Amino acid sequence: MVDDLFHQVCKTTLSDPRDRALAMELVFGVLRRQETVDWRLAPLLKKPLPRLPVVLQMLLRLGAYQLLYLDRVPPSAAVHDTVALTKSYTKKLGRDWSGFVNAVLRNLIRLPEPALPDSLAYPAQALSIRHSVPLWLCQRWIDRMGFEEAEAACQSTSCVPSVTIRVNQRRLTRAAFLDRLQQQGILARPTTISPVGVVLEKGQLVTSLPGFQDGDFYVEDEAAQLIPPLLDPQPGDLVLDACAAPGGKTTHLAELMEDRGHILAMDRQRTRLDLLQENCRRLGITIVTAVVGDARKPLDALRTLSKGGGQTSRSAMAPNGSFDRILLDAPCSGLGVLRRHPEAKWNKHTAMFRRHHNLQKEILEAVSAVLRPGGVLVYSTCSAEPEETEDVVTHFCHVHSEWMRESVAPRLPSTALPFVTAHGALSTMGNKCGMDGFYAARLRKVS
Repeated sequence: MVDDLFHQVCKTTLSDPRDRALAMELVFGVLRRQETVDWRLAPLLKKPLPRLPVVLQMLLRLGAYQLLYLDRVPPSAAVHDTVALTKSYTKKLGRDWSGFVNAVLRNLIRLPEPALPDSLAYPAQALSIRHSVPLWLCQRWIDRMGFEEAEAACQSTSCVPSVTIRVNQRRLTRAAFLDRLQQQGILARPTTISPVGVVLEKGQLVTSLPGFQDGDFYVEDEAAQLIPPLLDPQPGDLVLDACAAPGGKTTHLAELMEDRGHILAMDRQRTRLDLLQENCRRLGITIVTAVVGDARKPLDALRTLSKGGGQTSRSAMAPNGSFDRILLDAPCSGLGVLRRHPEAKWNKHTAMFRRHHNLQKEILEAVSAVLRPGGVLVYSTCSAEPEETEDVVTHFCHVHSEWMRESVAPRLPSTALPFVTAHGALSTMGNKCGMDGFYAARLRKVS
């Protein structure tokens, strides 16, 4: 992830918060607007941008992004700094490209802005350039949703996300938390859809907020906050969170259960489970057992627990390994959270949908076997693509007559009801409320 790499570099090279903020704006801004920046640069180059040295491509994009999107940076300063930075790479590039960069950026300032592709004649190209979304993805969304909804999806993909947090209801109310922020001069507002969320009006270091160390809140998008209540976990339940790390939904489930019962949180990566356990500790959650395991083989995780490999004894689990409720936040393309990981949209491709579809079906088939009759399973993804959502759920219910779908509507706040689909699932893709794009379906094992 670029954000992890960025923070690692900042620890040793950027001590001034202002420098760090500008660097973050440049790095993530270029990634977020790369398609549009490249389109503006193309007429100014004698050869295609990808044929230039990679370092030179990045330097041109950095300079162009400042000229096109950062009003607070004077054009002369943007050009001067980019040229100076290019000159420092002379040895690495094998020649001095500073004159070339200077000429390109000054032409970008001097020449008039070209007209965008006509949205009627070239709808996919128009969306791709306007919102900096890969062309294939724009065409896919137009074919599936129509131009208007596709544009809404593109807009949400390219916007800068706000910092949204979920208040730990076991410690304090949202109103009390907002009052505390106000007393310290921190601008914030309640989320529009989620009843437990808060949006910060200005980005800032989350760990510096009041109550972080005490576990008063967890950083989580508003749409993600809607998923755990769909499972309706009760105090005393035995719950499986099949793809749990880093623990946002796990800890929310525990809060809803009043920290009574037991949650088995499974993930394939130990380092991510370490983060989950740290989040549980900070939030005061005690009912979670984290275990390394493949969601396609949930019985292996139970055997690990029975041998003392987990944090609790096998006696704490149901005798036959059957769970009361299961949350499957399945691995997917992540198209619903591209605004948080702008680098990812340039690495996506159509072949991934079939791969994810097959994996999701395999995981759903496996975890469904360890749910007790009458139990509930919620299948969710941070994507709304049919291959990763409705196609998976529909196929599963067709094959398994002992399962039935239930509408998510009764377990959503009234403000979220517009996001309930015709099939009774939740889909927030392309919403205009500042949420990520999530999907969730609720299934019950009848017999």
